[in-house]
Formats: sequence, structure tokens, C-alpha cells
Amino acid sequence: MDSIDTLIIGAGALGLACAARLASPQHSLLIVEREKLIGSHTSSRNSEVIHAGIYYEPGSLKAELCLEGRERLYAWCAERDVPHRRIGKLLVAVEDAERAKLEKLAANAEACGVGDLRKIGQAQLAEMEPAVRGVAALLSPSTGIIDSHLYMHSLLTAAEQQDAQLVLDTRVDSLHHDGDGWIASGVSGGEPFQIKAQRVVNAGGLFAQGLAAQTDGLGAAQIPALHMCQGRYFTYAGRSPFQHLIYPMPEANTAGLGVHATLDLGGQLRFGPDVRYLDTLDYVVDEALREPFATAISRYFPGLDASRLNPGYSGIRPKLSGPGEAAADFVIQTPAQHGQPGLVNLFGIESPGLTASLAIAERVAAAL
Repeated sequence: MDSIDTLIIGAGALGLACAARLASPQHSLLIVEREKLIGSHTSSRNSEVIHAGIYYEPGSLKAELCLEGRERLYAWCAERDVPHRRIGKLLVAVEDAERAKLEKLAANAEACGVGDLRKIGQAQLAEMEPAVRGVAALLSPSTGIIDSHLYMHSLLTAAEQQDAQLVLDTRVDSLHHDGDGWIASGVSGGEPFQIKAQRVVNAGGLFAQGLAAQTDGLGAAQIPALHMCQGRYFTYAGRSPFQHLIYPMPEANTAGLGVHATLDLGGQLRFGPDVRYLDTLDYVVDEALREPFATAISRYFPGLDASRLNPGYSGIRPKLSGPGEAAADFVIQTPAQHGQPGLVNLFGIESPGLTASLAIAERVAAAL
């Protein structure tokens, strides 16, 4: 059985960021990924937004790591020529009744350390985004967009430059500690495999809890429940009428931020995500959703042509909160929490996980 220093389980943005941070020619590091491509699930099925840190509970990991991660991510992209743009975001109060929500968001952002929001009046909003209906807005100049695929490849390149190795089509089913290290058992390329590692990072995303349930020394109380939450997107044919990302006020009693308008680096406009809790993986986007999407979008974009909405793609958030529950924070579970040496479990890394990935990797490195 082969033996290595560090095993990273999961080659999404989080696992790859951890690999880039931990890799060293002096210490062998292996990344294993169950799919045949890196970032096949949550990391490549999102809005590709670099978040400013506006919405999260002050003092939470999400708030702290979003701010830290945002600056690290912008610096990383600049240094490594990863396509990105500080496009800015407008949070829009469509009607007077939503002004209080806008003020609450502004106060929350300030409490989280976001100090660059600008209040926008109705006339200025109409000048900045003529197609948007609203009575007031907040401009977030620190919000940006990124090519998440090229970002992940840049992380992998950085890790490989430090002699890390990636093996695809490799699923870890269990982790057993033999007193001298972790023995990872599973299937690689259809064949059984085992490898021994001194340090393990479980960055399995949607599959992290399943592996944790088969990990020595972890009881049920240490494994938070997974709530898979699908978010679907529609693309919009033709030229975008927007220069910024457009976000309505967060919807009450839902797990999302409302169906917002985002742009990719090629200028493609897309709307989403919505919120749908699932029991099994499902990435289908039904055309029948066009009407409810159009209803939600037309509140702030009255000139919407619903015939130009086309089913795009969907992603699944690995939430730790269920329907109607308060949003849960990230869980970075270290030996200090679970008592097992050399093991870090990452649970519930949903948005702003992409933005926070480099900051999370720093926490993981510190814990190991």
C-alpha cells in the first residue's frame, strides 16, 4: 500500500485551493476526485460571482472568510491571469415597501466590515441601469465575476508545480485510522484501491457527509445533516440590457437571495438561482419554469421578453439548513473539534464558498 503525507478528497474549488496551499516538494500530496473532471458539481454550477460579503451573519465564518477570501481571490486572479472583472452589483428595492430591507442590508454589510457600499437614488438608478425598475439601490463596487473553470485550473497548476498529483475517477468510501495514519479505501478506475496518508482533508462537497459517516472516530453528532438545495438558471438570448449584476431584495422564508441577474465574462446574461430542496442529485432545468422565472424577473426588469428565456443549467448547494430554517454557517471541523489527528472535514461550503476558497484553505493549513 502506497503512503503519502497529505490526501485531499474532492477536486472542486475548495479541495484544489487546499491543495495549492498545502502542496510542497518536501511533502507528497495527492488529490482524488470521484468524477472524471475537476469541479463537476457545485464549483462549476453557480453564478461565478465574487461576493462582497453583504448578506452573512456578522462574526460568522461566512462573513469573515468572504471578506478575506475576496481580497485573496482578486490578488490571485491578477497574479495568475485568471479572467475576472469587478463589475459591481446593484441591490434594488423595487418599491417603497422594500426600502427598509435595503437599509437593513446596508447595516448588516457594515457590521460585516463591508465599507464601500454606495446608496443610489431612483434617478441615479435609472441613469445607471435604464432597464431596471426600482426606487432605490445599493451599489457594491467590490462584487465581481470570475471564470470558475479557469480559476480551478490555476489552483491545480499551482499545486502541481509543487509536485502534487491529481487522480480522477477515484472515490474514497471510508477512512480508517490504524494508529499511524489514515487508510483511505475506495474505488479508482473501477478497481479497489487503498492509500495511507498522515493528513486528510475531506473536501467532498455534496459527498462530504457520506464519507464522514464511514470515518473512524466520528459519531453522528459530529456530522451535520446535508440538505441538498437545487438552484436553476435561465439564460437570456441576445444582448444584455444591464451593465451591473442586478439583485432584488432577498425573499422572505427562502434559502436564496432571489432570482437575480448575473453576467459571465462573455457578456451572457443569466437569471437565477431559485430554491428547490432535493433528496437525490438532479440537474434538470424544466422549461415549465419559464413562467415563474419571468414573473420574478419582471418585478425589477419590466421590459423582459419571456420568449428569450432559455433553460440554462443548475447547481446544488450542500446546505446544512433545511426548508424554513435559518441559514447555517460553514463548518470547518478540525482535530480540535472531533479529536481525530490530522483530519479536517469541510461541511456546508455553499455560497460564498467560491469567493472564500483561498481563505478557507488558510484555515485548513493552520489546523493541520
